[in-house]
Amino acid sequence: MPDVKGATPPFPPSDTLHAPPSWRCIDFISDLHLHEGLPRTTRALASYLASTPADAVFMLGDVFEAWVGDDMRGQPYEAACVEFLAQAGSRLHLAIMVGNRDFLLGDAMLAACNAHKLHDPTVLHAFGQPMLLIHGDELCLSDQAYLKFRAQVRHPQWQHAFLAHPLEARLAQARQMREASQMHQHAQAPENWADVDEATATQWMQAAGATALIHGHTHRPCDQAFGPAGAMRHVLSDWDLDHGHARAEVLRLTENGLQRLALNA
Repeated sequence: MPDVKGATPPFPPSDTLHAPPSWRCIDFISDLHLHEGLPRTTRALASYLASTPADAVFMLGDVFEAWVGDDMRGQPYEAACVEFLAQAGSRLHLAIMVGNRDFLLGDAMLAACNAHKLHDPTVLHAFGQPMLLIHGDELCLSDQAYLKFRAQVRHPQWQHAFLAHPLEARLAQARQMREASQMHQHAQAPENWADVDEATATQWMQAAGATALIHGHTHRPCDQAFGPAGAMRHVLSDWDLDHGHARAEVLRLTENGLQRLALNA
């Protein structure tokens, strides 16, 4: 099994964020999987970012369906996304965590989007509550094949070699990897898709002193008792307004607690 964080992972100060008193509204979204084949979803995200009353928006991974290097930001579709992300980042605290699809999203792209890097994991303290923020893929321990692949592609040596290839070659390889992933996923019933391992997540939450876990990745939004006594987990929705069963949710945190908001198509 590839290395994963231990039962009691350290949470150094760089991975802890205290919301300033001026923040009155914080939004969480993830798994947008942006690509040019999702025009309605893309427009919905741009509209949401332009109009949200949130003081901060935390994007917990898989903002893009595939990200093969920050030179992608010059491509027409990605450049348009950079424009509305940068506009949002100039008026609110926009924080981006990489996921399993866009793990190569780097500092150059973050700077172009006026966005802050969000480490995985991060402990957010807001409104008197400590919350553990993760993308979620690293704790899907039952998916051994994926974890082995994850360990490979997250290694700096692999990334250096991959990024040395021309952009078109990287895009072609990403398409092949995505098609293989989709075939693997379609071969399984949704109820058999890997989920976050509760025992390990509980250990992470206890180590972080968190009373809530917020994550994406699994595409199975829910709010449920999870982990330590009295703790909750909140799984974020994926976004897709271009196909059947349209869905796009925001998890909003205020002093009154968490609330799910469904966006109109």
